[in-house]
Amino acid sequence: MDFSLRVNRKQIATQSSPHRDQQFQHIGSLRTRFQRQGLPIISVDSKKRELIGNFKNRGAKWDRSPVLVNDHDFRSDASGIGISYGIYDPPHNRGAVCVGISHDTPAFAAHSIATWWKREGSRRWGRVPQLLVLADSGGSNSCTSWAWKTEIQTQLCNAFGFTVTIAHYPTGASKWNPIEHRLFSQISKNWEAEPLDSYEKALKFIRTTTTTAGLKVTARLDTTYYPTGVKVSQRDLAQLSIRQKRVLPKWNYTISPQM
Repeated sequence: MDFSLRVNRKQIATQSSPHRDQQFQHIGSLRTRFQRQGLPIISVDSKKRELIGNFKNRGAKWDRSPVLVNDHDFRSDASGIGISYGIYDPPHNRGAVCVGISHDTPAFAAHSIATWWKREGSRRWGRVPQLLVLADSGGSNSCTSWAWKTEIQTQLCNAFGFTVTIAHYPTGASKWNPIEHRLFSQISKNWEAEPLDSYEKALKFIRTTTTTAGLKVTARLDTTYYPTGVKVSQRDLAQLSIRQKRVLPKWNYTISPQM
């Protein structure tokens, strides 16, 4: 009679922007244009914070006996926290994850992208005039964050001399960001039921994440302390070389190197 054990499925959208479809069409046209011109495209986002220690990690794995973990997830029992900021390269099916130990801030997000470009992106793409970044609307890469924009200006545009075009997915539509189902979901599957009791173990599971489609992932630990609540100075705002698009300018803009 088609009965079986089933779980809830998140599929009903409760917060949908009236401009949602228009933004998806714009993102699609951007991706097509950048691909035709051979320009780099990356999808970025932060994974949920992980407690580093002997804590339960959801999921199941084949084993002779269950792994015993702490009965409560108290922050005081953790040896640290792991904040994973990911960069996914759709054309090459390559991922890179920067694991931070302090806070998920715009400075941390921009530094993760800059480090990826310096270590991997520039070798893969060579010298390019533009970079397309697909991001969610909130978090450390929020579309309303001036700190995010000024950090992109400083750490990417000025540092490497290329223009960065940023397109944000509408609120409530982050699951369509490629990094969610192409990278982060695969990492979560790889470390199912494995307590992340050290940074080394977390990095190992990220680096060993693969798929039948050929996904390969690199990972590094970022021990820099990123303070929260950093205010953007008027000088930085005045020097911000940003141009908002005519199509939904809140979600779409381009940042160029300062002259």
